[in-house]
Amino acid sequence: MSWKPPRVLTPRSILPALAVMLVLAAGAAAHANKPVPFGDRVAGPGDAEATPVNSQSVSSADLDLKVVGPGLEAYHKQTGERAWSYRREGAEALYLAMAGDNAIVVWDDGLVTSVRPGDHEVRWHRAVPGLADYLRADGEPGADKRTDAQRKETAVQRAAAALHTVQRDGSPWLAVVTPNLTMGLRDVDGDLRYNDRPSNGCLFDPLRTVHTGYAVLIPRTCTNSSGVPVSGGITGYRLDSNGWSMITGPAATVKVLDNSRVEITDGPIVPPKVFDTKAAAPETACANPDAPFAAVRPKDGCADPAASPTTTPAAPADQPAPTTAPAVSASDQATAAQQ
Repeated sequence: MSWKPPRVLTPRSILPALAVMLVLAAGAAAHANKPVPFGDRVAGPGDAEATPVNSQSVSSADLDLKVVGPGLEAYHKQTGERAWSYRREGAEALYLAMAGDNAIVVWDDGLVTSVRPGDHEVRWHRAVPGLADYLRADGEPGADKRTDAQRKETAVQRAAAALHTVQRDGSPWLAVVTPNLTMGLRDVDGDLRYNDRPSNGCLFDPLRTVHTGYAVLIPRTCTNSSGVPVSGGITGYRLDSNGWSMITGPAATVKVLDNSRVEITDGPIVPPKVFDTKAAAPETACANPDAPFAAVRPKDGCADPAASPTTTPAAPADQPAPTTAPAVSASDQATAAQQ
């Protein structure tokens, strides 16, 4: 048997192995310090990283969701205890709306995110061009004189006006509206389904925008080359069919009546009209000659005048009701005639 002494490692032989170890350590450190995409951070009750939960055991119906401080908070309805919180580094949550069972959050940096409450998973992110500028209202008249509280109030109000969720037949979607752009997103994956800009000389008006269970209706204001308001309009957007557009006055208002109908008021001269966003057609009044052939008739139907019984109008409350003369027999009439 031959015996060889242990090999002595020289500095030159150690360098390659040491270099490999340093590279691996640097890679591990970089991975540990890598920022979470979009700065997302979901924490449990003790501000520790929230552990996944079974989405079958907790749903949005079991939780109260609130925009608190810089982010979104979820509380158990039965106990009031905090279930989880959602933050984004360097951003502040402004407004929350539900799209089906999912929570849609508008952030002050112009990002919109979707969160599934059951397992507190951030499902998708979508940046909306121009949204952050609209929320901040920088450069607008009086903006430099607002206090921090007033700026926050303006941002929250505008975030609520910008986000509209449409609960359509189990396939909800949402629209984000700014003066210069509107975008429609599918909630299931955040996919962009449409984007649109107003025509030259016009601006969308998020503060007058409304939505039903089928569509989002966005009024627009327009001015001529001299800055004088001219005729505006209202554009309706849907995901399951083509949208529509109508010309209105510069200050037309839209009021939601129910899940599908809205009332459009266009000044003191033109009478209000009802538009059905499900049928994408105006509601025709009963007195209109075209009523029998209309696509949309009044919700309560049109009564047939021939079928209405003739009734005597009731006497006013401040007047005595008319009295009925007592019946007179034939013999009493004859006696009276002889006298």
